[in-house]
Amino acid sequence: MAAAKDDDVRDVDWDGVRLHVVSGKGGTGKTTVAAALALALATGGKKVLVVEVEGRQGLAQIFDVPPLPYADRKVAVAPGGGEVYALAIDPEEALLEYLEMFYNLRVAGSALRKMGAIDFATTIAPGVRDVLLTGKAKEAVRRKGKDGKHVYDAVVMDAPPTGRIARFLNVNSEVAGLARTGPIRSQADAVMEVIGSRLTAVHLVTLLEEMPVQETADGVAELQAAKLPVGGVVVNQMRRPLLSAADQTKARKGHLDTEALAHDLAAAGLVKGGALVGSHGAVTVDDVVRALVVEGAEHAERVALEQRERDNLEGLHRPTYELPFLPDGVDLSSLYELAELLHRQGMA
Repeated sequence: MAAAKDDDVRDVDWDGVRLHVVSGKGGTGKTTVAAALALALATGGKKVLVVEVEGRQGLAQIFDVPPLPYADRKVAVAPGGGEVYALAIDPEEALLEYLEMFYNLRVAGSALRKMGAIDFATTIAPGVRDVLLTGKAKEAVRRKGKDGKHVYDAVVMDAPPTGRIARFLNVNSEVAGLARTGPIRSQADAVMEVIGSRLTAVHLVTLLEEMPVQETADGVAELQAAKLPVGGVVVNQMRRPLLSAADQTKARKGHLDTEALAHDLAAAGLVKGGALVGSHGAVTVDDVVRALVVEGAEHAERVALEQRERDNLEGLHRPTYELPFLPDGVDLSSLYELAELLHRQGMA
């Protein structure tokens, strides 16, 4: 696992990357990681855009702002004066923008939307939909101001889950049967010039559980097969062991010292007269000790499972970053804490 790095000697793993795509199995917290990564990248005065493409308004919830429109909106200030903007990319709006850009058909496009044709087009041809979504992110990466400098120092995409990330990003193969020439094909080629290059890194978020780790491994293999740039692995919701290595071994075998447990309970004032305080004798010391032994065994088994999954992740040979489990959930304050951890570990 990547260790925290000295802030005095910044060794950033992704220098030169301008598009950070964040994917992961559902439930692993990829949207939270995308938001934290955007804050981390903006640290020190940078300007970063974070975009979502699934229409869930997850970024608005995390940054505690109203639902995001189809326009860049400032949502946070990063340490050191940086700024984070957010954008919800809507496929219908993207298609209308596309029709106006290439065909000057904005008015006609609005009429088509009223007829349901826009929704039909983006549903019946998912390859076109993905070109529109990724194309908007590509445009943000390439966008320059009047001074000739890039508007954003980096763009972070909260992307679809790992199971379809390679297909979502590999837009050339998706539109091959739909458009061999013309603007759609040209747009797909322009997208791949960015997504298939060193300007992009696709990061995968996982938990130390069997299914998310397996899906992460499958995702890495699919991305590599599609010749898409694999980034790092973020292990989210890490829980630190509560027992020493020796006690974990004892707990798994059911050999914890029950007399010591009873003594510690008494010393803590949790039991008195052979019963749990406040239980009026209904719960005995032995009941509490037995429950602790069972809980200790379950904890030790979970730690052992997590170590096996950690070993599996090491076998992927990707830079790995760790974020802790937050028992009270993620709010704006804790999001800054997660961003700082990613920054210190060299992800941004």
